[in-house]
Amino acid sequence: MLTGRRYLLALTPAHTLQQTLRDLERACATHGTFKVRWRSRRTGPPSFRFPDPRQITVERVGRRWGRVRLPKLGWVRFRWTRPLGGVLRNATVRQDGGRWFVSFCVDDGRREADPNGKPPVGVDRGVTVAVATSGGWLRDRQVATPGERARGKRLQQQLARQQKGSARRAATRAKLTRLNARIRDRRTDFAAWTADRLTRAHGLVVVEDLKIGAMTASAKGTLTDPGKKVRQKAGLNRAILAKGWGGLLTTLEHKARYNGSRIVRVPPAYTSQTCAACGHRAPDNRESQAVFRCCACGHRDNADVNAAKNILAAGLAVTGRGDLAAGRSAKRQPPEDEAA
Repeated sequence: MLTGRRYLLALTPAHTLQQTLRDLERACATHGTFKVRWRSRRTGPPSFRFPDPRQITVERVGRRWGRVRLPKLGWVRFRWTRPLGGVLRNATVRQDGGRWFVSFCVDDGRREADPNGKPPVGVDRGVTVAVATSGGWLRDRQVATPGERARGKRLQQQLARQQKGSARRAATRAKLTRLNARIRDRRTDFAAWTADRLTRAHGLVVVEDLKIGAMTASAKGTLTDPGKKVRQKAGLNRAILAKGWGGLLTTLEHKARYNGSRIVRVPPAYTSQTCAACGHRAPDNRESQAVFRCCACGHRDNADVNAAKNILAAGLAVTGRGDLAAGRSAKRQPPEDEAA
């Protein structure tokens, strides 16, 4: 008779355990053995993958519902959102916000689209406006309502007062998790909608190569060397993370493969201080968060749109040199008389 851990291992599908070991081996080979960290059970949502398509059967049972048969789980009903559209390769089950999801990886036979030949665009990611393009298109979305922010703060305070391991603390965590999941879904939807529009309408999308992890690091410092304006920096960090800069870039790179577009990253230095009309660079050019006025030529524009124009110019210069690193290549485009 099996007991304890051996009993739990017997209940677990063998292929999911093997897939976990493959993922661990790939992570160690990519990042190094001593840099790989296990995902926390408390902070990371549980997920597992069924890699063998021969053991997976998917059926549609209605207009909105389908079911999938998984090894040792049997038939599982799920909400049918769209057709599979290809040959099934694997299935992943994960929990997010108290809800369980199943996602299918399929081979749809599609390849990367050919260049669409449409005009380029520069994209500036900001805090006040999430996305501003060099053409003057501004796009933003409020992912959390004032009521949801107030409720989230109240739940955080309630969680801090409750005893760890208690049932009431677990219930409060579940409420907070569901609230954050709704906010995260809106942010994901915004990134997908925006990325699809940009890559469909433009053949080249230039963005800043921002180090978001370093930008959102805490400023509290240490006991011997405490930081300055810690609360202000924490507020800025929350505002940056709320806009989902990293998720937008990832979605742009994914959508570009299917829409015939190309994503280019450029260094972000001085794009918000440089005049897109005359090239004058000065910190005083930025009058406010929203207004840019050049001290040399008097050019006036939306600050984010002006930065997007500078980003586009840097991206066109980079692609003209033939590589993606400023200062690395000595190649230049030939003059017009030589090219003729």
